[in-house]
Amino acid sequence: MTAVLLKPDELEVARAEVEAVRDALGQGDYRDLLDDLLGTLAEGYGIEGRHAEALDRLLTLALQSGRVRALYGPGGEQAALRAFRKLPTGADLTQTTTAVNDALAALDGRPIDRLALKAVGPAAFTLAVATDGAELTIRLDRQGARVTSVEA
Repeated sequence: MTAVLLKPDELEVARAEVEAVRDALGQGDYRDLLDDLLGTLAEGYGIEGRHAEALDRLLTLALQSGRVRALYGPGGEQAALRAFRKLPTGADLTQTTTAVNDALAALDGRPIDRLALKAVGPAAFTLAVATDGAELTIRLDRQGARVTSVEA
């Protein structure tokens, strides 16, 4: 993965979240990692390796919990989301979403015969889209959206 460059508003939210978690921790290896990450963020260098992984985990948790929106408002949440999409988890989710959209594009212009959403586990669903002569099944879960079957 190449170094992730954050814009000023993204850096502001990222620094605040890293500082909050660091301040809540006692001494230890993870706190040292967060201190290093804060230095990288303060200097405006690209974020990579273990720093990218740590920021990825922190922003994932902060976004999922609603903390970012509650503390920084909609603008801060949007900045955090932009930063998240540049990090490994967000980049992977963007790729899987693109693949699903490409598969759905094959159904463009066809009348939809059936749509069915099914719960398959905790926070996991499948969406079946049937058209004349084709059916596409998409899995939606914490790992993103993926095409799980195509029948033509």
